[in-house]
Amino acid sequence: MAGELIGIGIDLVDIARADEMIERFGDRALRRMLTVNEIEYVVSMSFPAMHFAARIAAKEAGFKALQALPDAAHVTWRDLEVLRATGGRPTMKLHGAAEDLVRRHGPLSLHLSLTHTELSAGAVAVLLKG
Repeated sequence: MAGELIGIGIDLVDIARADEMIERFGDRALRRMLTVNEIEYVVSMSFPAMHFAARIAAKEAGFKALQALPDAAHVTWRDLEVLRATGGRPTMKLHGAAEDLVRRHGPLSLHLSLTHTELSAGAVAVLLKG
C-alpha cells in the first residue's frame, strides 16, 4: 500500500442505533443507504444490524477520506459500496460521483478496515495517490 496520503477518515456507529433504524424503517433504510449487493449481504447474516452498522461506518469513513478532494460533497451513500475480497478482507468499490471524483484526481486508491464489538462498529478509510 505505497503512495502519497491524500485523505483519511474514521467513523463509529452504535449497533443498537442501526438495529433501531432497521426496526423503524425496515427496507427503506437499507435501500436508502446500501447497494443491492450490500443489502443481500446484510440481510443474509444472523444479526443484520451489526453488518449494517459496519457499512454505515465504512461509508462515512470513505466519505471523510474523500473530503480532501474538491467536489466530494456530491458523493452519496450508494456511491460507496463495501464488498468482501477473497478471504473476507473489506474493500470499497466506487460508483457515480465517487468514481468520477477519483478518476479526475487519480490515480487514487481507497483502502478500508472494519471492526465491530457487540456494541459498536467502526471503520477507517485511507485515500492514497499512486
